Amino acid sequence: MDIRFALIVLVHAALIGVAAWLVVVDARTHRLPNRIVLPTLGSLLVLVAIDALAAGQGRSFVRALLGLVILGSFYAVLRAISRAGMGGGDVKLAAVIGLVLGWHGWQAFVIGAAAAFVLGALYALVLILLHRANGTTRIAFGPWMIAGALLGIALG
Repeated sequence: MDIRFALIVLVHAALIGVAAWLVVVDARTHRLPNRIVLPTLGSLLVLVAIDALAAGQGRSFVRALLGLVILGSFYAVLRAISRAGMGGGDVKLAAVIGLVLGWHGWQAFVIGAAAAFVLGALYALVLILLHRANGTTRIAFGPWMIAGALLGIALG
């Protein structure tokens, strides 16, 4: 096993830990705290840059940055359209997820970004069908964003 592969596995294991932490926090509080999301984003930016320099992966670095900007901007537009629907933490988490999915490739990016909305909608539909929610019930979206990202990485 080469050192780059071992480091990539280590970073992904750490990301799974952060993701699990965020899922629990968001499910309980409907918040994605800056003290978790922003250091994660900063660390990932540094790691992606180091990977690009060390492995000569300039294209994956640019793709990761584009993923950050595209998904982060998309969520920012959703937040601007409906402040009650999408929170600021979701926008920042979208930037993190866009960076990771972009680094993995465009197929992972598309699958992960779309899967978040499909999974969230299915969950909401089940709650409505079980009469545990209605059209005004707030649902934490961070867990579905993270689940979508995991699917994007796994399937992309």
